[in-house]
This record gives sequence, structure tokens and C-alpha cells, in this order.
Amino acid sequence: MKFRRVYCKVEATELLKKVRRIEIKTRGLSRHIFAGEYHSAFKGRGIAFSEVREYQYGDDIRSIDWNVTARFNHPYIKIFEEERELTVMLLIDVSGSGNFGTAVSFKKDLMTEVAAVLSFSAIFNNDKIGVIFFSDKVEKFIPPQKGRKHILRIIRELLDFKSQSQKTNLDEPLRFLTNAIKKRCTAFIISDFIVPDFEEALRIASNKHDIVALKVFDPVEKAIPNIGLIKVLDSETGAEKWIDTSSKTTRDAYEKWWIGHIELIKNIFKKCGVDSAELRTDLDYVKPLIKLFENR
Repeated sequence: MKFRRVYCKVEATELLKKVRRIEIKTRGLSRHIFAGEYHSAFKGRGIAFSEVREYQYGDDIRSIDWNVTARFNHPYIKIFEEERELTVMLLIDVSGSGNFGTAVSFKKDLMTEVAAVLSFSAIFNNDKIGVIFFSDKVEKFIPPQKGRKHILRIIRELLDFKSQSQKTNLDEPLRFLTNAIKKRCTAFIISDFIVPDFEEALRIASNKHDIVALKVFDPVEKAIPNIGLIKVLDSETGAEKWIDTSSKTTRDAYEKWWIGHIELIKNIFKKCGVDSAELRTDLDYVKPLIKLFENR
């Protein structure tokens, strides 16, 4: 029992160190690099009711508040203004496929760091930030809040979260987002998007919310290297299979599948009006994120 307590204390200490390292790096990026881009890309994308005033010549008659007009027997219109406070939601893929990486980091590590950067960017701009961890279901929901304490909780969860399922499906988390977040928000989906068809759920969610897709992938996923006979493991199903990578037919067939998969995902994003960026485990994510923000 004593050994277990010591072991748990060591684990907690290591987790806090990891949280601190992530905070130091991503907080600096958010404050010095992404602050301006984030603000211009996402601020003012919604409007909120402000007040009513008397109708003036040239006002749009569609803005007339008929209830107030009837009460005072004189035309009044509704005034709207841009919302200065956003709700930002992160939909983070915690399925088994995140445990893959052949270069600088695993996909899940890259997703964690990007999520932390976006979280600090939101806080610096006085926005609320919330998280939906998903596999083939909603694994955990952290409601939107403000503050450093809330951010550190999110980072701890990102580093330490263990999903119940290893599979992936976007339908359930997108439906949850649509139903749980009542006001329009900006939602970042951070995933490798190796998932069943999700176009319908994305279309419905994007009609209500401003959605941005961040597709994370490892360079080896684009093409199988010629390294002979290997045994591969499907991290989401647990299935194992021997593959002869020296076979050009096998390598060509996989590459053809990958190209088709990428085109399918891009077409879904385009049809649903979703902005997107690709983030590689072997390259810096700063440039593609800044480019995404600038293009908006």
C-alpha cells in the first residue's frame, strides 16, 4: 500500500512537470505568434442583440421590432453588434490511431500541443474554451470556461486521458456539439480523420457553428516504405497482419487508397464550408496554423 502511494505521487509529479513544459512552450507561442492572427480570424464572426431604438429613414424594415412598435405605437428597430466574446470548442480525437508516429512525435502528442496553443490563444483573447474528447463516442466533455486554472485542467486531461474505446467515429461528437452548445461557437476538430463517413453530421454542425478541421498525420502514412516482410497492428481494432512491403503492387495499392482518402476528406470539408489545415508530425505546426488564420 505504501509503495502504491509513492508510485502514485511520482506519477503525479511527472504529470505536473509535463503540464508545466507544455504551458511554457504553448503559452509563449499563443502570446507572441498567434495572438493577432487568432483575433482577426475568429473575432466578430457572430452578432448579438444590443438594444432597440426609434426607426429612422433608411433603416432596414426587416430590423423592426414589432412587439415594441405595437406597444409604443411608433416604429422601433433592433440593433445588433458583433460579439466580442467567443466560445471556442476543441473536439480532440483520443482513439487508438493517435498512438502512431515515426518522426518527431506521435500524432496524439502533436494534437495535445496544438490544443494547448489554441486554448491559451482563446484565454488571451478573453474567450471561453471547452473540450470534447472523442473516439467512436463522446469520452469526456469539459464545459467552456475562462481562466488559467481551467486551461491547466485541460492540459492535464490531454496528457493523462485514457479513452474507453480505441475506435473512431465523428458522428456522435458532432451531434453532441450541435446539441450541447446552444450559441454559435468556433469549433476546432483535431484528428487524423481516418473515420467512417461523417459528411451529414459535419454539414448539420457547420450550419450552426464555425468549424475548423486540423488534420494530423505522419509522413509514413502517405506511402509504405520498402522494408520487406513486416507485421502491422491496427491500433483501433487490435487486428494484426503480415504485409510484404517489397511488393510494388501492395505499395501502389496503399498509395492509391491514401490519395483517394485525402481527396474524399477535402471534398467533405469543401462541401460543408469547413476551413482546414494539415499538420505533420515531422514538421513545425506554426506555419500551417498561421497560414490558416491568415486565409480566414
